[in-house]
Order: sequence, then C-alpha cells, then structure tokens
Amino acid sequence: MIYKQSNLKKEKYARSVNLNQSIANLKISIIIPTLNESKNIKATLASTQASRNVEVIVVDGGSQDNTVDIAKSFGVTVISGYQNRASQMNAGAMNATGDILLFLHADTLLPANFDTMIRTALQQPIVVAGAFSLRINAAKAGLRLVEWGVKWRSKCLQMPYGDQGIFLSKEKFNNIGGFPELPIMEDFELIRHLKHLGKITFIPTPVVTSPRRWLKKGILQTTFINQIVIIAYFIGISPKRIRGWYRGEKTN
Repeated sequence: MIYKQSNLKKEKYARSVNLNQSIANLKISIIIPTLNESKNIKATLASTQASRNVEVIVVDGGSQDNTVDIAKSFGVTVISGYQNRASQMNAGAMNATGDILLFLHADTLLPANFDTMIRTALQQPIVVAGAFSLRINAAKAGLRLVEWGVKWRSKCLQMPYGDQGIFLSKEKFNNIGGFPELPIMEDFELIRHLKHLGKITFIPTPVVTSPRRWLKKGILQTTFINQIVIIAYFIGISPKRIRGWYRGEKTN
C-alpha cells in the first residue's frame, strides 16, 4: 500500500512538472490595436522585444500618421481595415499563431520578463485570465490614488481593464466568442464573462501607461466620467451613445 501511494505521488508530481514545462514553452501573441499612435507605438513595441517565443500583431484602425510605418520597421505583423478596438483585437486574435493572447494598448509599456510572468500566472489550474498592475507615467499625487483604486479593483473585485494588459489562452478566448463587438466597454464585458469561468489573476508588477487621458481632462473629471460610463452601461444606455459622451462626439 505504501509503495502504491508513493508511486501515485511520483506520477502526480511528474504530470505537474510536464504541465508546467508545457505552459512555460507556450507562444504568446501580443495584439496591439492602433489609431494615430506614432508618438507612443515605438516605445511600446520596444518593450515587447526582450522576450522569448513571442509574436506581435499590430491591428491598425486607419491611422493618418506614420504609425503603420513605425510598426513595420520593427518587423511585426501589421493588419488594417478594422474600425473599432473590439473588432481590431478580435482580428488580431484571429491572425495570432500563439497559444496565449496578450491584449496591449498602444501607449502602454510592458515590464521586463513579462512573458515569464504571464506563463507562470497561467500555470495555476483555476486561473482563466490575468492582467498586470498599473503605473501611470506622471508624477502627480492624484494619479497614485488612481493606481491604488486600480489595484483594489483588480485584486478584490477581479475586474482589471484593458490598459492593464489582459492575457488569456487563445482557446479560452475563442470559447467565449472573443470581445463583444461593442463601441466601448468591450474589455469590461470580456472580463465579466471570464469571471464566471474561473479566477482572474493579478500580477503585481506594473505595466506603465501614458497619462494623456488623465491630464487632458483632469484626474478627478476623468475618474468621474469613467464611473458614469459604467453606471450608464449597467442601466442600459446604448454603448454607442456612451462612447459619444466619453469622447465628446455628437450622437443621434
């Protein structure tokens, strides 16, 4: 009996090791939706370079600047013709050859060893997806409070947003049908679907994102608008109208 139990433990350990080694070798596809991001895309792409077994796919939404030329200079895959971020990211996933998908905003920098951290995070059987901590690249006390709020929301509510670099297996992404084709809140809705399937993990090492949207309208006003957008979405206001409010566009 003792001999059999010992063998069972060894077999279980061997299966665990093989699984971990298998996940450690999985290819990561980084999908970056862009629209007139020439000021940011070079640094973002540079942050992806020191990695192992990774491909980068830039999905452009019709940039009028030299975003596409910069992306091509890095030798990454570039595809065009998709007009909103949800369709861009879905198109990138469709063209991805990796086992793991990482959706990255064009103004967000990945930390060193991000690839190892992602693979390690997804080794946990209960984890279905994950995201990084967030650091906003400006020295303002109000932004530190924003970062604290993001950390609390991500850890306690398991609700990271797209600017934190959402990652998951391609198989899981396909099984839930990808991002819903919404003009806004597509990342929010994706995470809501995934939460029903398992744990959304949180990597404490931050990605570094541009402060531009907080500085443009002000920290308090941007935070307030973000909360109003969520409330409006929950009470059934159309995503098209919400997007118009968020971006200051006229809607019918």
